[in-house]
Amino acid sequence: MVEMARPTSNLLRNPVRQPALDRIDFEILDALQGDARLSNKELAARVGLAPSSCLLRVRALMRDRVLLGHHAEVDADALGIGAQALIAVRLVQTSRDNFRALHQHVESLPEVLAVFHVSGAADLQIHVAVRSIVHLRDLICDRLATRAEVDRCETSIIYGYTRNARLPRYREPAAPERRAGRQKGRAAARRRAAAAVRAGASGRR
Repeated sequence: MVEMARPTSNLLRNPVRQPALDRIDFEILDALQGDARLSNKELAARVGLAPSSCLLRVRALMRDRVLLGHHAEVDADALGIGAQALIAVRLVQTSRDNFRALHQHVESLPEVLAVFHVSGAADLQIHVAVRSIVHLRDLICDRLATRAEVDRCETSIIYGYTRNARLPRYREPAAPERRAGRQKGRAAARRRAAAAVRAGASGRR
């Protein structure tokens, strides 16, 4: 399963140039989101590529930070987790300094599973996993509500949830010629680098 990266503070103000992905790239991503344990041989058969070509594709997706990582799903009960909750936190004053200081503190707490920067009455929604309701109370009273940046906390106990492991896709595959042009550009760059190495070796003789 693919692990999501932490977002920047504002994606609208910090646009990221996305690499062109073709149909096979999207098929690789879909297959790995369904089962990240697929071997390269199994993945290659799934998308119709030679294993060597498939490995190059996966490495390119990792290099371009499209494929961000993998993680294992673990049963919460096996770890002694007795409750999960969402904690809505409102700042005393909305400012970058307050937000950064609180966000850094929250990320350091082992109980925190996810932090969402949201619009509305709250500034943060924090997903936590705790041993018990008493543990949850102590976490809020001792580690959150006492912070100078925090105005108030509101807690919602999670009775249950489902999660879709696959992210929805809203982009269309890149045209074949666009992908081919990118591959030709990389091949030309490799040839130039190899020529430079040969020229350097000749100069040292």
